[in-house]
Amino acid sequence: MPIVRLFRVRIHADLHAEFAGKFATLSVDAVRGAEGALSVEILKPARWAPDEYLMISRWSDEAALAAFAGEDWNRAVIPPGMERYVADCSVHHYTTWEEA
Repeated sequence: MPIVRLFRVRIHADLHAEFAGKFATLSVDAVRGAEGALSVEILKPARWAPDEYLMISRWSDEAALAAFAGEDWNRAVIPPGMERYVADCSVHHYTTWEEA
């Protein structure tokens, strides 16, 4: 059953300009290159939350997500070098409404 993964990250405000480009390349490429990743989309902050970003990724199934994120796939996967930007983050998962 497909899984949607929502990764929300709040960054340190003073690193905002430096972070945006790397998030759009390093982080997105890490997901896009993973087997079983069906799609990935990033959203930039609206004016009322200027330091918060969102990545929405869709995965073919739990096994593909576990292969990417590890056995504890409810934890964030932060590419090397990106951890310095993260003030706070969370990960949530959802599946289709239809029953299997």
